[in-house]
Amino acid sequence: MVNLGSLLIQWQLAVAAEAKNSGKPPLILTAAVSYAPTVDELIYPIQSMSSVLNWINVMAYDFSDPTRSKFTNSHAALYDSIGQVSASYGIGAWIRAGITAKKLVLGMPLYGYSWRLVNANNHGVLAPANGLVGSDKGAITYQQIKAFITQNRATAVYNATIVSDYCYAGTTWIGYDDKQTISTKVSYAKQKGLFGYFAWHVADDYNWALSQQGLCEFCHTIL
Repeated sequence: MVNLGSLLIQWQLAVAAEAKNSGKPPLILTAAVSYAPTVDELIYPIQSMSSVLNWINVMAYDFSDPTRSKFTNSHAALYDSIGQVSASYGIGAWIRAGITAKKLVLGMPLYGYSWRLVNANNHGVLAPANGLVGSDKGAITYQQIKAFITQNRATAVYNATIVSDYCYAGTTWIGYDDKQTISTKVSYAKQKGLFGYFAWHVADDYNWALSQQGLCEFCHTIL
């Protein structure tokens, strides 16, 4: 992390020199970071990040997946009622660490993860699971999720407590973000005075359903 801080400062100097020599506006420097400022007890170089970066993309997703947990869960919950693994906790932690809200951009996933339920009749959040469905850690795009729901007549549930969605059919359980979740996260970002929000990634959307919940506004302000 110390080296990262030094690298950021060197980049800042190089950007300033390039702008001076070219007569063009300075290049934009950004970073995509973990949902919280501490990773494996290592702390990001807050001071360097605050002074150098134009904005910071907070990857508030991939909290859990079927290869790391034997229980179903949201991988991108806005709130965590029993712990500190959530987008809201991460944003608050970055602000408490010294990064202004106006530099933070909230990341939202347009994909989910699919678990194999131990018991098809026990299908809520934190239900026992015994592995993944599919490949790539069980990752599944929003397009594929919508197709799964239609083809399998799956039951879809919005959890307002943690702000996340899941669906299930038989022993397949998928945690993901649907339209209400994305809309609520967009409202959260605005209420907190964040610089914006981003999606990873729009190619996974289905007929722009999630993008139309406000995700395109930030792109418009940048462009």
